Amino acid sequence: MEPVPAQMKAVQLVGHGGLEQLVYREIPTPAPARGEVLIDVHACGMNNTDVWVREGAYGTETDAAEVSTWRRGRSTLEFPRIQGTDTVGVIAAVGDGVPAERVGERVMVDFSIYNRPEGDESLADIDYIGHGRDGGYAEYATVPAENAYEITSDISDAELATFCCAYLTAEQMLDRARLASGENILVTGASGGVGSAIVQLARVRGAIPYAVTSAGKEDALREIGAEGVILRDTDDLVAATERVVDGPVDVVADLVAGPMFNDLLRILRPEGRYTTAGAIGGPVVDLDLRTMYLKQLELHGSSQGTRTAFRRLVRYIESGEIKPLLDRAFRLSEFHEAQRTFMAKTYVGKLVVVPDRHWETVGADHAS
Repeated sequence: MEPVPAQMKAVQLVGHGGLEQLVYREIPTPAPARGEVLIDVHACGMNNTDVWVREGAYGTETDAAEVSTWRRGRSTLEFPRIQGTDTVGVIAAVGDGVPAERVGERVMVDFSIYNRPEGDESLADIDYIGHGRDGGYAEYATVPAENAYEITSDISDAELATFCCAYLTAEQMLDRARLASGENILVTGASGGVGSAIVQLARVRGAIPYAVTSAGKEDALREIGAEGVILRDTDDLVAATERVVDGPVDVVADLVAGPMFNDLLRILRPEGRYTTAGAIGGPVVDLDLRTMYLKQLELHGSSQGTRTAFRRLVRYIESGEIKPLLDRAFRLSEFHEAQRTFMAKTYVGKLVVVPDRHWETVGADHAS
């Protein structure tokens, strides 16, 4: 291993607002505390949460427009903060209590800060790396040793960085909705990181996914497992879904919400299940409670995932049951361009950023 430098490059979030609040600068390299490891970051995936936290777009329970971060009323966000959840790299150093033999391991980080002991699967107190502590938009990052999972798959570092947040979120949504083999699931926002993960993970369970997306992305979604595709801007989403889906819709996995929310409840069969982990089309929706109770529907909110779900995800990666869907990589120094591209949503799958020092070996092959 190369010696760890005293200084490193990182992107720091210095306040709520626009892209100007993301500053690429040189700062001291962190040292691992007891029970921690220092990761030489090779790649880090981008997520909607990065944008919403920067914008303070989570609102409060009494004011949807109020500037608020991810943990409403109990925020652990401090400025400056290095965001970035989907960290992949090599362990460069270890803190006290961590075996020295771990240096050199190639790892993927479970980004969740559970605040609960092993065996307690409650997510009531959950936080995450990149929010409650610094994350992976940097050349180096420290994480608890138990959050760093060694990966032996031959998937490239940039591709491996597409899995963590999106696929863990997706797997937890399917757990919450109890998606079973043979069931039909309708996925909104299906071309994004979480949506495309749900399509693949539904197939792993033996379920049949149908995708709601924008024009031009149909073939890409069929290639990763969508049984059929419904265009989001159709005049009648309910009728279009009935034409495409073979049989009733058992589960809706929604990442869009907004004006289509009520239609999604109409699409569900009686005793169907609705699960959501995002609302890029608008978080404040109209709900006719009569639709909910007369159809005996279940509505599930979901965020992140459990240790059990993460370990299951690692098994899926190692066995090749799920595939990375990487659109392209950007240099860490090009972070503003990367986030503008991310927000435009004109791609399918995931974007990742790669520290400039690793660009030629990790990022260059995935630049376009």
